[in-house]
Amino acid sequence: MANQSEAPLDIQAEEQRLQTLVKTIMQEADKQGATACEVGASLSAGLSVNVRKGEVETVEFSCDQGVGITVYQGLRKGSASTSDTSPEAVAATVKAASDIARYASEDPHAGLADKSLMATDLPDLDLYHPWGLDAEQAIELALECEQAGLTSDKRIENSDGASISSHQSARVYGNSNGFIGSGHATRHSASCVLIGRSGEEMQRDYWYDVARDPMRLSSMKEIGRKAGERTVKRLDSRKLDTGQLPVIFSAELAGGVISHFLAAISGGSLYRQSSFLLDHLGKQVFPDWVHIHEQPRLVGGLGSAAFDDDGLATRDKDFVKDGMLTSYILSTYSARKLGMESTANAGGVHNLFIEPGEQNLQQLLKTMDKGLLVTELMGHGINIVTGDYSRGAAGFWVENGEIQYPVSEVTIAGNLKDMFMSLQAVGNDVDRRGNVQSGSLLVDSMMIAGN
Repeated sequence: MANQSEAPLDIQAEEQRLQTLVKTIMQEADKQGATACEVGASLSAGLSVNVRKGEVETVEFSCDQGVGITVYQGLRKGSASTSDTSPEAVAATVKAASDIARYASEDPHAGLADKSLMATDLPDLDLYHPWGLDAEQAIELALECEQAGLTSDKRIENSDGASISSHQSARVYGNSNGFIGSGHATRHSASCVLIGRSGEEMQRDYWYDVARDPMRLSSMKEIGRKAGERTVKRLDSRKLDTGQLPVIFSAELAGGVISHFLAAISGGSLYRQSSFLLDHLGKQVFPDWVHIHEQPRLVGGLGSAAFDDDGLATRDKDFVKDGMLTSYILSTYSARKLGMESTANAGGVHNLFIEPGEQNLQQLLKTMDKGLLVTELMGHGINIVTGDYSRGAAGFWVENGEIQYPVSEVTIAGNLKDMFMSLQAVGNDVDRRGNVQSGSLLVDSMMIAGN
């Protein structure tokens, strides 16, 4: 059967088209009197299907493009965007951005990154692996995934669905300093959400996988079985008494915890003075064995990029070495605001890792001896200004280094600065499904509020 999702789109030809478009827009901006201009253009296309209880719920084909244009009139800046790339729409969007710039206040920190800093070496990072999947094939895979979950245990009573997604994208960024960078990539995923019952209690859990290369995805049966296994483990849950206890954040949650640290050392939070790690550069923020670093040019990485959103070449760097904060996360603009140099992180970090230790999860449980293994977090009780942390949680009570029973309806609370300094261990069970990768995190002590 002909490929319905990807064959009509020649992603490399589209990338070339976007490059031409970006050059045209910069010429138009120059024509309209801009002193400088930068343009980001992107296109994404793909297929997503969702099934539930053996029936197809949705089949969605998508093809979206967008262009963001920023023009400068001296130190004044204006931005506008469009999805229409006709010459008339392009001219109108440039004019809209120019009109905004003319009336904007001057900002001494505005402007493109220095021309001498533009990326010149743009290697192929092997991010493009199309799946060649049509709708019928995707549906079959989703049904296989869901069926594996539904039959994994007699306590699995219902399904919230299984889904398959396959997308490809092209991205081009250019500015009037003469830089044009581009790339194309793919992203494929599969997931399953199940509901289990024990007596009157019902619990819901899920599992998923994501990869650049579809050949690296877990099998559909494995994803379904894992979703079922996680769901039934949560049945017959109990509450806990309130107390101060050690906590392990499971690997799939650990990246989110580390992301709060990244938010606190990001330029925007720092120049607004809204970070609990203000003025901590060069200071101890983790135990002295902790190493947090990024590898932006990792071949095939889920977060890989050869250049940042300012056109600067990405590079390997440490953010925490020997427990010390060695670098902030800075774009050109935030660096200027702080009187520093860009870390080539406009748009964020790329492939961030906290170096794992030698213990797997079972060994971490032994080390903790008694406490809470957290496998789900709810709510958004994080204050980046003060570091205060409070979230609803579910997971498992651990005693004598062994899981005893599932736990639900508790709240865990602490302060992020204290949590990071009291980190006891990082497991080697690294979750590699995201841009921030970490093993399970053992924190020495947190307040657990229950009964």
